[in-house]
Amino acid sequence: MLPLKQFTDYITQQHLFNASDHVLLGVSGGKDSVLMAQLFKLAGFHFSIAHCNFNLRADEAQRDEAFVKLLAQELEVPFHVVHFDTENFAKEHKISIQMAARQLRYQWFEETRKANGYQYIAVAHHQNDAIETVLLNLVRGTGVSGMHGILPKRENLIRPLLFFSRLQIDELVEEHQLPYVEDSSNESSKYARNKIRLQVVPHLKEINPSLEQTFEKNITRFKELELLLQQAVKQVANYLQKDESGLLRIKIEDVQRLSPQKLLFYELLKPFHFAEAVVEEILFSLNKPSGTSFYSATHCLTIDRSALILSPIETAKPLLYLHGEGRLQIGAEQLISLSFTDSLNFKPEKNFAYVDASLLIFPLVVRYWESGDRFKPLGMKSFKKLSDFFVDEKVPLPVKDRTPLLINGNGEMIWIMRMRQDERYKLSATTKKVAIFHWH
Repeated sequence: MLPLKQFTDYITQQHLFNASDHVLLGVSGGKDSVLMAQLFKLAGFHFSIAHCNFNLRADEAQRDEAFVKLLAQELEVPFHVVHFDTENFAKEHKISIQMAARQLRYQWFEETRKANGYQYIAVAHHQNDAIETVLLNLVRGTGVSGMHGILPKRENLIRPLLFFSRLQIDELVEEHQLPYVEDSSNESSKYARNKIRLQVVPHLKEINPSLEQTFEKNITRFKELELLLQQAVKQVANYLQKDESGLLRIKIEDVQRLSPQKLLFYELLKPFHFAEAVVEEILFSLNKPSGTSFYSATHCLTIDRSALILSPIETAKPLLYLHGEGRLQIGAEQLISLSFTDSLNFKPEKNFAYVDASLLIFPLVVRYWESGDRFKPLGMKSFKKLSDFFVDEKVPLPVKDRTPLLINGNGEMIWIMRMRQDERYKLSATTKKVAIFHWH
């Protein structure tokens, strides 16, 4: 009898899915995935089978597909199959065959899951796969998250056989005479994972015959360690404060107080895709002059006088047009509204501009600063370069790049939002109607 109770108990303990859920099983035809499919059938769960043909092993790949299709028919469940040109995909994306197969497989699994309304995707990883993943991560370099290897559940992906060792699966398949197909590439040392499995793990088992059980305990400890780190990072994340421009700031003195500094600061910046080497350079440069910037693929971090400013790297910003009274969205977090009044009594506030309405030429333009921009600051008689104004006001580069400008239809600057109006558009004794611009 297959270990049904052990299987269902593990699913319950790990909160993998509910009995009413429909699960998509990734089945290659090997021992692991065949056993998983048989256990799902025996448990009475709702499931379908998905098979990837990577066209890498000629006739063997076609044999695997035919076997899995027959298995789905015998289990009386829906069958999904896809064919990939894996070698060309790997060449086009300049990645290894294994990485290409992994990307193609999981992308198709998710597309199939969504298209058919399945709740989860199940793959047949076991304890030895987890060991191999940890060892690979250690060899290649890893953070704390890489120490626990593969997890029983990650979003819509579940691994219901992770409590079995490879030896236990082999024994169950042999004992119950479950048919399966063998992937000949599993015996090749061409791939890094195979080298770990065939050449490294056997030597480790000579040192520790209970290697699987030891690693299972270690992986549990590493998962708990990661939870502890996440709690510490969550507290540190409170140091990140959003300013009026929507930029994130963290005081340099707060960074200097972090302990362990490099680990916590790296985890703090990881969501913004900064590499570890860049994080080290930032920490080394904390006392450098203002304006020094560091980049990830998505963000820029700039050293200001007493803080680090984190801003998204934005593509070229389009011109926006304000055609009259109403509101205009500026990006995701800023808004400008225009209303009119006959009253001339106002209290100056930096988020408002009060302009003589008779001077406006519609449509007005909202854009960001450009080289050569100049205006006549309120209270001054002469023009000033906008770049010089930003320098005098000690405006950090990320803030300067995100400060919207309100431009009249004749090309003249009306307002540097939240900073300074233009003298030419101020209210005067002859003003009869006032345009009120409000930055949100």
